[in-house]
Amino acid sequence: MTQRSSVMRWGQAALGVLALGAGLAQAGPYSDDLAKCLVESTTAADKNALVKWMFATAALHPAVKSIASVTEAERAEITRSTAQLFEKLLTVSCRAQAQQAVKYEGAAAVQTGFQMLGQVAARELFTDPGVTRGLGELEKYVDSGKIEQALAPRQ
Repeated sequence: MTQRSSVMRWGQAALGVLALGAGLAQAGPYSDDLAKCLVESTTAADKNALVKWMFATAALHPAVKSIASVTEAERAEITRSTAQLFEKLLTVSCRAQAQQAVKYEGAAAVQTGFQMLGQVAARELFTDPGVTRGLGELEKYVDSGKIEQALAPRQ
């Protein structure tokens, strides 16, 4: 396998981890270093762009397609810009960490690093005051008495 196809495979694996929410691979010291670098090398705008990409991709699912309006042109632009971000992170910002992680822990280390970046970006999304308020609205419709009764220990 050529180095170019190997790099493409790592990039595709990273994209897949973010897009599919795959389970966290076993982290080692080198993948931890890569994850730290990825998180530290992305700005708030980068993380917001990553969340937009995850949303635009998830909007393709039949269960939400009818309530999400992302045009093909918008999705293509968002995907292109996310690919450029991933490329910059792996080839410039975190190149040394990525090389070490792959050398000592394999391509799964890249998956681990990008999954951590995705988790940080999602955490920032869900801590936004508007999103937090929206999540809190669920309480209006939940019958807490039913839940307490269902979870109470039986005697």
